[in-house]
Amino acid sequence: MQRTYDDFGQPPPNTESQETTNRSNDALERRIQKLLALEESRLKKELGVTASEAAHFKRSIEHTFTREQRENTTVLFGGLTWKHERLIQARLQGLGYTAEYLPTPDTKAFQTGKEFGNNGQCNPTYFTVGNLINYLQHLEEQGESRKEIIQKYVFFTAGACGPCRFGMYEAEYRSALRNADFDGFRVLLFQQTGGLNQVDGEAGLEMNLDFFLGIINALNIGDLLGDVANQIRPYEIEEGATDAALEQGIEIVADTFRKYQAFGVNEDDWYARIAPLRDPAEQLGKYIQQLFGSDLYDAMVAVKEVFQQVRVDRTRVKPTVKITGEFWAQITEGDGNYNMFRFLEREGAQIIVEPIANWLLYMLHQYKQELRDRKFLDVEENGNVLRNALAKLASWKDYRKSVALLALAENVFVREYNKLRKALGYLPAPLSDQYSMQRIAHPYYNSRIEGGEGHLEVAKNIYYSTRNLCHMVLSLKPFGCMPSTQSDGVQSAVTSHHKEINYIPIETSGEGEINAHSRVQMALGEAKIKARSEYTEVLVNRGITEDEVKLFIAHKPELQSPFYSVPKQEHISGTAANFAWHIADLMKKPRKDVRSL
Repeated sequence: MQRTYDDFGQPPPNTESQETTNRSNDALERRIQKLLALEESRLKKELGVTASEAAHFKRSIEHTFTREQRENTTVLFGGLTWKHERLIQARLQGLGYTAEYLPTPDTKAFQTGKEFGNNGQCNPTYFTVGNLINYLQHLEEQGESRKEIIQKYVFFTAGACGPCRFGMYEAEYRSALRNADFDGFRVLLFQQTGGLNQVDGEAGLEMNLDFFLGIINALNIGDLLGDVANQIRPYEIEEGATDAALEQGIEIVADTFRKYQAFGVNEDDWYARIAPLRDPAEQLGKYIQQLFGSDLYDAMVAVKEVFQQVRVDRTRVKPTVKITGEFWAQITEGDGNYNMFRFLEREGAQIIVEPIANWLLYMLHQYKQELRDRKFLDVEENGNVLRNALAKLASWKDYRKSVALLALAENVFVREYNKLRKALGYLPAPLSDQYSMQRIAHPYYNSRIEGGEGHLEVAKNIYYSTRNLCHMVLSLKPFGCMPSTQSDGVQSAVTSHHKEINYIPIETSGEGEINAHSRVQMALGEAKIKARSEYTEVLVNRGITEDEVKLFIAHKPELQSPFYSVPKQEHISGTAANFAWHIADLMKKPRKDVRSL
């Protein structure tokens, strides 16, 4: 019988012998596994180890918030200053929502957050999560059941993808609420990178153009009025007058927000009957209303009149302190940053708080930079030269379109901010130029590194110090904040190259207020010496005395107006020193060189 061979010259395998071998191996494997299981069971029994089934994490079912529930549901939010939150509340009310903002987080909120939250979170998480839980527990104490609270309230907050722990806020809120027996409580997110329309047709909270324009306007006005108050309060002649004016001004704008009627397409308009034209026409109308409407401008003019009643004395010598750091810690006005703003003012300082608007511009700037860095990376090249060229051309067109839209958004945003600044007599400071900030910081801190405020902490320290805009930079950040820790490491190089910088970083937590205040007082002492020294040198070099300045002011009441424009001298930081220089000009005193300041 002729034998057959495969393609490699080998005889075919014996099928029956192979099957017998496989069965034998399977039987041996089963016997080994059985013996291993018996031995494992014996060892567990001997060592007292009991087997338990693994409880894998499963995301809890998220209850929806629908349009039908809106009338009987209250939207809760918080995490900013009371000024921003009061204006956001008014705008949400104007859009037809029932809205309430949470009280300023305190140390009790921090402790509640640590009790119900996960370990290893940063203290903004603990403060904000605990604040929400405390509020819900307060509702329960008022007689509402937990079932009613879960049904009648939702919480609205920002969401992000990180890279810092801010990206985990949503999960942390839900985990802490579940641990506090409020499982199922609804947490609504808007994504920072989600654009101006993050809503489906049945959503209870419609995150559309009206919503986002309202939020942005509220944030900008909150920034502006806060800046005005911070510039006036240290020099007010009647104690408490600034805060009273601020509260009255906020209510004027809040009333405008509640009554504000956003543009909408009229069903009788001819273009309303043409489906493809309806939505573009409505959005265009809303943009035109935003750009050329006068409601908010007029409200800000009325607010200016309220602040105009406050009298100021700019001859008080006070050091100027620029606040930087992590987003939440540098803007909150409570226990979250050791009540640092009021502490500084009690210690005789004038503060410059970073506006939220600069953070929004920073995100636009970073996204535009990312588009530049990734240009043409979506093009898959092959051997066809013509196809490669056409693909690059299409990619370049998309890139230019995206960059142009972002540039337009930046310019419109700054225009709207400056329009409101104009209504306030240009007293609030202009927004930072993000491109200048990038150029200043990049030699020390690569501007492509993201997380927290990225390169901005370094840039602001250099910018405000070297341009004589402050006497001291105070950086506030949560304990263990990764992005701010990176910035602090870089700041040592910055301060070694710029010896004139008076920079102090403070890590905040729920404890340690006395120690933090003590450290700030030491740095503030140096800032006070600088402020007094430059004021004295101005008086000497301009040939005037403080009594002469005060006498001159007494005969010109307009110099006591908070909106009186005092020119900024290039080499002078303090308000009192700049004011004295200006008074010397008004008195026709000869100028002398003060570059030694």
